[in-house]
Amino acid sequence: MDVKELRQLTVPELVEKEKQLKQELFNLRLQLGTGRIENPMQIRKTKRDIARVKTVLRELSAKESDASTQARGARG
Repeated sequence: MDVKELRQLTVPELVEKEKQLKQELFNLRLQLGTGRIENPMQIRKTKRDIARVKTVLRELSAKESDASTQARGARG
């Protein structure tokens, strides 16, 4: 998943994407435990995708808090 694609999503879509990726990671780990995984590198890729989603969510929350802080400062 590309970061540019993630930045175009809304917060609820990002939260849903994170849930989907966590479920995929669970399934991959289950396959790894049973020895049925086709591509073990998929686990690493999924972990990195989860980290990317969390990073974009954190960036968005930081922007929102900065905007609210500036709005409060303008009023005072």
